[in-house]
Amino acid sequence: MPPEPGKLDLRAPRPAARALIVSEGRLLAVRMRAGGADVYVLPGGGQRFGETLREAVARECREELGCEISVGALAYVREYVGARHDFPGEHAGFHAVECVFHGALAPGAQVAAAPAPDPGQVGAVWLPLERLPELPLYPKYLREHFRNGTLGSLPAYLGDIN
Repeated sequence: MPPEPGKLDLRAPRPAARALIVSEGRLLAVRMRAGGADVYVLPGGGQRFGETLREAVARECREELGCEISVGALAYVREYVGARHDFPGEHAGFHAVECVFHGALAPGAQVAAAPAPDPGQVGAVWLPLERLPELPLYPKYLREHFRNGTLGSLPAYLGDIN
């Protein structure tokens, strides 16, 4: 049943922004503890009211990576409907629309201790691109699209993928 007019629908998709940061044959990822195992995700998270997507990804990277980044062009948009994927118990009520931007560490920036890590965040790690197919990187779709150290051509909208 839809919400009453003028009422906030808490079931609505959450806008989010993430960074795709590749340097020297490595992808920068956030290591998370999920379902008793470590998994890797792109740095970023939910957009706050009044914040642009570019501002959101920069803030999230400061919080999760402890450093500044430069935000580049939009790489792709994906949806994540949690009940349909690997962690349905934990993510059953979660639906995000993620805008993923190309990014780079700001000049002189180094990944440091996260000043405001997400729950379950273990740290940040540079993943060798040649090892991505064997690592628990989410969305899984990315594992298949890095070839020869570069991200192949992706459609602008990837749909509901994990």
